[in-house]
Amino acid sequence: MRRRSLILAAVPAGLVTIAGCGDDKSDKSKTSVSESPSAQAPSSAPPPKIVDGPLPAITAGTKFGEKPTVAKGTGEPSDQLAVKTVIAGGGQTVAENDYIQANYLGQIWDTAKVFDNSWDRKTPLVIQLAQGSIIDGWRYALTGKKAGSRVEFSVPPTWGYGKGGNTQAGIKGTDTLVFVVDLQETFNAKSSAKGKAVAQDDAKLPKVGTNTDGSAPSIEVPKVDPPKDLVANYVLEGDGAAVGAQDSVLVQYKGVLWDNGKEFDSTYGRKSLTSFGLSQVVKGWAQGLTGKKVGSRVLIVVPPSLGYGDNPPQGSGIGKDSTMVFTVDILAKM
Repeated sequence: MRRRSLILAAVPAGLVTIAGCGDDKSDKSKTSVSESPSAQAPSSAPPPKIVDGPLPAITAGTKFGEKPTVAKGTGEPSDQLAVKTVIAGGGQTVAENDYIQANYLGQIWDTAKVFDNSWDRKTPLVIQLAQGSIIDGWRYALTGKKAGSRVEFSVPPTWGYGKGGNTQAGIKGTDTLVFVVDLQETFNAKSSAKGKAVAQDDAKLPKVGTNTDGSAPSIEVPKVDPPKDLVANYVLEGDGAAVGAQDSVLVQYKGVLWDNGKEFDSTYGRKSLTSFGLSQVVKGWAQGLTGKKVGSRVLIVVPPSLGYGDNPPQGSGIGKDSTMVFTVDILAKM
């Protein structure tokens, strides 16, 4: 049985809770269909053939990072998946089940009607390329591409929204969709923060490893009484956007007990990243991560009053009134 994350403070459907453990796929941020090409239901369709075209021309915004303008499709679109790498990047290769960060535009082949784009929201999409998380066309088109690439592809209904379409987005069950995706970054179980090391010179606080190879950082807890107040210090300071109190984040983390240094929870052990909203987690996490920058590793020491107090999750190995110590890598803001 795979342990579920212990950091969440509520019980939203499909997410892990602080109350116990059980089988679950990796956590997924909950975005509405109008804000991402999220899958409506897992597809049972066989994999498509990847073909070169046809694909409509990108007539403006042709550079990576620019919002593209895409011409109307001409003639009949392919009934398979037409994929073209418009700009080849040199970054990490995307694998299925990775998380990606990307800007994108989606429109309908027959009409060139844009039904969604992230550029206007000024926020790139962060989502997992996993079955059930996103339409299958994205999984098949983007797997194997490199970060830094612009990819254009067309998705027939079979690997899009199916015969039912998506009425909220104005997509009919017969519509072929055209996407332009700028792949900014990809994240997986070996991802880590890449910030600048910050001095850890308080002997009364735990010391956290500064390795950036994707393995779990060490946590050395001093043999002194724990602090009574929350501690949230940079170990590696990134240069990304600051996390807001209502934001969702994609993280790697490890948690140990102050009293004995015993590990009780870790994404590294599960080999699976975790995403969540700060409104869903224990108060110590929410307060500790608010204001911290993406790309950072943060030491968080959570006193019982901001953790589980006298009601820890059953079977977690966390005792009553335990002080918890976490190392958290903030990989992306969602």
